[in-house]
Amino acid sequence: MNDKIVKTAYFDVPLETVWTFLTDKDKLGTWFHPAKANLVAGEAFECYRTAHDGVKVRQIWGKVLVAEAPTRLVHTFEIAPFNGNETRVEWQLEAVPGGTRLTLTHSGIAAAAGETSLPLVMALDSGWDEHIRSLRNQAKGGGQ
Repeated sequence: MNDKIVKTAYFDVPLETVWTFLTDKDKLGTWFHPAKANLVAGEAFECYRTAHDGVKVRQIWGKVLVAEAPTRLVHTFEIAPFNGNETRVEWQLEAVPGGTRLTLTHSGIAAAAGETSLPLVMALDSGWDEHIRSLRNQAKGGGQ
């Protein structure tokens, strides 16, 4: 199965603005999930969601493999259904006239999820659409 999710989106803000929303823990939480710390090369990261009872639950975790500001971020991506297996997310940012083109590639889902991969690929595909839409809105407004 070709389980690679590839998304391309355009932003009418500079590369540096989009980069900050991908790596700054506070800005990351405005469009994705709040993180414990900034995403930095060589460092592990954890993102959380708040459960219905108000308890913070680890949602996504991994390790930042590459952080080449402001054009490329690569990290592992783990969620509970992967049962300890890693996937890989790469963010590439390119300056275009008037803004930024972002390309997201999420790969390795079938290997991580096994027989449950198609429902997970579909859920992640939909989730990335929502998150990128939210990222665009937050970056445009500065994350206020």
